[in-house]
Amino acid sequence: MTSNGTSLPARSKAGDQAKPLNRADEVDDLLKAVQSLIVPFVRAADEDAATKPSGHGLAIPGGGPRTAILEHHKPEKLVNLLSFDLPSEGTGKEGLLAAVQQVLKYSVNTWDQGFLDKLYSSTNAVGIVSELLLATLNTNVHVFQVSPALSVIEKTTAKTFANLFGFNGTHAGGISVQGGSASNTTSIVIARNTLYPDSKTAGNGKYNFVLFTSEHGHYSLEKAAQMLGLGTDNVVSVPIDSQGRLIPSELSNLVQKAKDEGKTPFYVNATAGTTVLGSYDPFKEISEICKKHSLWFHVDGSWGGPAIFSAKHKHKLAGVELADSLAVNPHKMMGVPITCSFLLGPDITKFHKANTLPAGYLFHENASDEVWDLADLTLQCGRRGDSLKLALAWIYYGSSCFEQQIDHAFSIASYFAEQISKKKDFVLVSENPPPCLQVCFYYAKEGRLGSKKENTRFTSEIVQRLIPVGFMIDYAPGDKGSFFRVVVNRDTRQGTVDGLILAIEDVGKGL
Repeated sequence: MTSNGTSLPARSKAGDQAKPLNRADEVDDLLKAVQSLIVPFVRAADEDAATKPSGHGLAIPGGGPRTAILEHHKPEKLVNLLSFDLPSEGTGKEGLLAAVQQVLKYSVNTWDQGFLDKLYSSTNAVGIVSELLLATLNTNVHVFQVSPALSVIEKTTAKTFANLFGFNGTHAGGISVQGGSASNTTSIVIARNTLYPDSKTAGNGKYNFVLFTSEHGHYSLEKAAQMLGLGTDNVVSVPIDSQGRLIPSELSNLVQKAKDEGKTPFYVNATAGTTVLGSYDPFKEISEICKKHSLWFHVDGSWGGPAIFSAKHKHKLAGVELADSLAVNPHKMMGVPITCSFLLGPDITKFHKANTLPAGYLFHENASDEVWDLADLTLQCGRRGDSLKLALAWIYYGSSCFEQQIDHAFSIASYFAEQISKKKDFVLVSENPPPCLQVCFYYAKEGRLGSKKENTRFTSEIVQRLIPVGFMIDYAPGDKGSFFRVVVNRDTRQGTVDGLILAIEDVGKGL
């Protein structure tokens, strides 16, 4: 027994009658107790939505600068407020619920309309169900033997997803991976091992590998280069145009330059929805260059890839079907729980050949082209069943509802950019309409920007002052100093962005 009477697992001794298990009852009890805390947390965000058009969040009594979205404190103060420690003796249900209350109180409520900060937002009711189911199963989707249903679901979901992007061959499909960065890293390994098979055993030694990405490509490419022994100096940054898109002619010149210097170009990363401006690179032109030089063509669609569900916006992905691999994160635009990321491709037998290693004690179901022990396709062995999160959402909503949600988000981004362009105290940085769901702009009185340093100070101060009134947004560096980057999502309302504009104007006047 714990100090408050909670049962601990029964221990059998020789000759003793084992006590009956009561795990189901314990689960039932804790789920009901925690549900009584979680549901009000979500409901607070729903109730707060009505206040957002006024430029303010719903204040919650109890001290501190607190609205439904967050009770905000600096790290040092939060350490004292939480007083978090791990006891030597368990505190049972009472201690658990107290900890859950603290976590909810001092965490960002991503269900709140004011959370416009990152390239993701809250999940939904189905997301909570999927996480609960995965926790209940608590299995590893590394071999079919211990995860039969989840393995079939992952292969089916990945293949159906891949088909949407035009990967329709016999071996089209993909794997779930632990985030977009991991998807990109895995694609580099597959590219190197496929194009230069001897590097799989001999390493990079005799090659001076070079890979290419745009100036606005994700930083995970450089991280991957460090991890894989390629070195960040060999990640070549390709210039972009005024809309933030990779310039194909510059890529062509840089590839040839690398060859002339005796280096070994092997991989090009294009982006579908860049992190700051949301730009989509010209995939068809990039593919032609890759084919000419026998380079692996990867598309990082971690952010903008789900636009494929929309008849209105999938044209932005024209040419993506020419890629050798594609990263997509349903946990971003689609509201699937974090993490849920896929690496898709036209031929996953290449994934297998590049990543497989003999492990007779583990892999038993990969005797043919059809790989069922899914960890033999990936860099990791331990694998959570993340694909189930997308699968259950797809079952619940269907492709048509995904399309409606994505179209709504794009329409809100377009509306927001248009409103910003009309305001005399704002300077729009994004295109109008923006290519994806983030809207970038400066606050500048009468539209007159100051120095780079002053613009950055204004932006960062306003971001911090918005939190106590119920909005969280982010900012990014630009040529004229840091500007706001506001990311709308499938649930964002028109009144919310109207209220954000009011809030920025109100806060900005005091600077």
